Amino acid sequence: MKESTTGPRILIAEDAESVATLLGEQLSSAGYQVEFAADGAQCLERVGAFNPALIILDLLMPKLHGIEVLRRLKADPATQSVGVIICTAKKYKPDLDQAFELGAFDILLKPFAKEDLLQAVGRFFSGASGGEVVRAATSTDEAYLPEIGPGHCFFRLWGTRGSLPVSGQSYVRHGGNTSCVEIGSGDSCLIVDAGTGIRELGLKLAREGPRRLHILISHTHWDHIQGFPFFAPAYIPGFELVFHGASSFKKDLQSVFSGQLDRDYFPVQFEDMRAKIEFQVLEDPMLTIDGIQVAWEYTHHPSATVGFKFALGGKTLAYVSDNEFLYGYLDAPHGITLDNDILTPHRRLVDFLSGVDTLLAEAQYSNEEYQHKIGWGHSSLSNACLLARLAHVRRWIVTHHDPIHSDDFLDHKLNVTKEVMRSLGHPIEVLHAYDGLTEYW
Repeated sequence: MKESTTGPRILIAEDAESVATLLGEQLSSAGYQVEFAADGAQCLERVGAFNPALIILDLLMPKLHGIEVLRRLKADPATQSVGVIICTAKKYKPDLDQAFELGAFDILLKPFAKEDLLQAVGRFFSGASGGEVVRAATSTDEAYLPEIGPGHCFFRLWGTRGSLPVSGQSYVRHGGNTSCVEIGSGDSCLIVDAGTGIRELGLKLAREGPRRLHILISHTHWDHIQGFPFFAPAYIPGFELVFHGASSFKKDLQSVFSGQLDRDYFPVQFEDMRAKIEFQVLEDPMLTIDGIQVAWEYTHHPSATVGFKFALGGKTLAYVSDNEFLYGYLDAPHGITLDNDILTPHRRLVDFLSGVDTLLAEAQYSNEEYQHKIGWGHSSLSNACLLARLAHVRRWIVTHHDPIHSDDFLDHKLNVTKEVMRSLGHPIEVLHAYDGLTEYW
């Protein structure tokens, strides 16, 4: 690639052919003789044959870096008078300082305008002083600061422990609050369970101002309702709280929640709460709340316990925090198929979860632990893996961590879970829930 005119000679050392061609056209049109080198070694070879007065030198070139080319040119008495203008996309100050220290006349930072190139070359041939860095013009002086805009669907986990809250240095990464999930779509906000995680959620909602909130309760065991007395919106006039839960065996939902606030247990009475609070029993298997489609199904756990499935933003999200799948089963899960009789009590739940995009579900006990926890209402790791495979869930976030499980234990447990999923032929994405985990879509 070569251009010829009668003006001063300029060697363009640039490995990108399109860039070299453009530079050549711009310099030739201004009356300069131009020749090209495609790498650093070729640049040094052609200096002697072409005898240029000036080299336009890229830094990132094959065979020999531009800085090394510059070093050799300035170290050789035969070429040390040849001018060099660095033409590079590298904007790091140490590189630019080194180029000037080695004798570069000017530095053009890519991308640059034709006028910048011709002005730098003109300064060299006019005998003007160099040492200038010509920076590319930017489209704006304001930095692009991406944000998550309004209107997205999301879920946020405010509590991911089962049984009771924990604290301490062994629980920092996964957190220690008991069950609470926030689900949002636009201005809609659903809350699932009222464990200790609901306290922090309540503080956030209180700052945002009064609104109508729907709170779905999977069941009324302590770890799923114990945060309610500390839920700030319950004490603020203008808030409306609607609780939804399954019909219990003995006490109704309102009796359970108001019973928490008996003066023998708590200094504030239910009647002292200033929000409007109502309770609704789940009856229809599917309902729509604030534009979010909600379905529910019973799970295998002591008391009237349900799991929920939400359809929003074109995706499905299921929440099954407490569920003893395959009660008492200790064997390997690999040979169990949907037609196995052992699945008879669980088929409704498998069908309910079939094909969900994201499953928030427990696998509370390791297989070693489950041998001693049969009947406690929670699944072994491998049995929970089988549920995820039989339901063909696309993604599984394991929640409701046992309070004795440290961060390190849970890390190991997650790796075992992934290995079981691979051995079952369903290597989906599996991760562990942690307090604060938030996802948007």
